[in-house]
Amino acid sequence: MIFPIRATPMNTFIRKVNTSDLAHLKSVLDSIELFPSEMLEAMISDYFDNPESLDIWFTATENQVPISIGYCAPEKLTEGTFNLYAIGVKSDIQGKGIGSQMMHYLESELTNQGQRILLVETSGTEAFHLTRKFYENLGYNKEAVIRDFWAQGED
Repeated sequence: MIFPIRATPMNTFIRKVNTSDLAHLKSVLDSIELFPSEMLEAMISDYFDNPESLDIWFTATENQVPISIGYCAPEKLTEGTFNLYAIGVKSDIQGKGIGSQMMHYLESELTNQGQRILLVETSGTEAFHLTRKFYENLGYNKEAVIRDFWAQGED
């Protein structure tokens, strides 16, 4: 499924990732430091190699070139619950609504699959204030705080 991105040029779409996207996705990761780009191939290998995988890797593209990355997977030992592990937009084009539209794409994918819950975790530190605001603006609610989850002193 390919979704056109609203309020951007007509050649911008959101779609699932394919193998030819890897170099561009690494470039996106390097620009935002979401996680080390060297980890990408190992992280995404099951998605490419296992036809039974329920992982969702998706990207916004401009002129067919990835400009963002998203990764969501089933939460183990649950029914219909997925966890958003990563989402990010290339640093030089952030703030244009692409992240919001990626979240809408993911929500639509999960709804169409009959899934029930999407977990979104983020740090409680001041450095992640804008990230928390992003999710609040999309209508997400804080359900819990787990002390020291990410590291000592980082809820």
